[in-house]
Amino acid sequence: MPCGWNPVPKARSYVLVRKAPKDCALVPQSREVSHRRMTMPNYVSMTSIEAIPATTRAAVTREFSMIADVADYPLKQPSELAPGECILKLECTGVCHTDLHFMNGEWRIVPRLPSVGGHEGVGRVVAIGAHSKSSVIKLGDRVGTKYVVGSCLQCEMCRRGFEQNCADRVISGYQVDGTFAQYMVAYLDHLIPIPDELPSVEAAPILCAGVTVYNILKQLTDTPPGSWVVVHGAGGGLGHLGVQYAKAFGYRVLAIDSGTEKRDLCLSVGAEKFLDFKESANLIADVKALTDPLGAHAALVTTHVGAAYVQAGFYVRAHGTVMCIGAAQEVSGLPMALIIDQGIKYIASQTGGRQAVYEALSLAAQGKVRCHVVQRPLEEINSIFEDMHKGQLAGRAVVTF
Repeated sequence: MPCGWNPVPKARSYVLVRKAPKDCALVPQSREVSHRRMTMPNYVSMTSIEAIPATTRAAVTREFSMIADVADYPLKQPSELAPGECILKLECTGVCHTDLHFMNGEWRIVPRLPSVGGHEGVGRVVAIGAHSKSSVIKLGDRVGTKYVVGSCLQCEMCRRGFEQNCADRVISGYQVDGTFAQYMVAYLDHLIPIPDELPSVEAAPILCAGVTVYNILKQLTDTPPGSWVVVHGAGGGLGHLGVQYAKAFGYRVLAIDSGTEKRDLCLSVGAEKFLDFKESANLIADVKALTDPLGAHAALVTTHVGAAYVQAGFYVRAHGTVMCIGAAQEVSGLPMALIIDQGIKYIASQTGGRQAVYEALSLAAQGKVRCHVVQRPLEEINSIFEDMHKGQLAGRAVVTF
């Protein structure tokens, strides 16, 4: 349970009784009183809309590797839910490269073992914990759960819409089990309603990949429409969504990736030009030739390869912007003298807050962004990990239940 989320004692119900025209009092409810009820505050009793199994089918990380164990996994029961918790029955979940980093124990935030990864889930609320505060999220609602599933909602970061940077954040697949399971425990405060116009399999990747690229593109406040944006790693889950969100902002897009399948995907979702980095003898010169001799106005780096950040420092123009979302652990060789002389800005973002998710989903619901989805069952999740590791997956893999 997130820090600061304490169980709330069951509220007593009251009714408002008028004793005189200018006098009223609160008295405990009784059967004899028939006046309109006031409940203060409003809490819900433990509720569920279906029988909840004791275990759920899940992809379980038991040791740090790229191999998950698809097996039955214990599931908290409705009577065990804390206030503010609920159970989701998932329809699908996206698979993110972050999941691979977690499973391999590559980052400083190392998940506990055993654990269930995943943070791009869409499903329906099937149980809500007793004494939960009344919420816009109701039983049966179709909702999404994302990378940050809990935060204090009171600190400066949360108030400014940066829940992902809250000191008490709760990360799906790290502190708590994630979406690689048919059933999971989630927190009502951080669930996102899914627009009716958006299929679940297309909505799931927006909850991480989509909001991540959308959120950082919003920061190009001094880059006018019609400017050139280079998307490096454009054929992947983040990248092909980055192409589309950049187009939605009015930018021209040069996509960088490799292979016929990814080229066709990038061009089909709106990239104006494509550069195969494996066929380029001088990528920096080729970018300028395809965009403008002065260089591109901005670069969106979605790959975790450090060299992409170095190259971007050379091919963006003076006062250009390099947007960093590909999780390279270290980058060496940055042309710092050139960066300083040319006033080049490097900005970074890790996913996005709840409001940014609403906005990213809205654009997808309007048809301005559409995720290219490769659907596979949970039993094939290890083959998904292998394809991702080898860079052979175009678009986003989505596990369906």
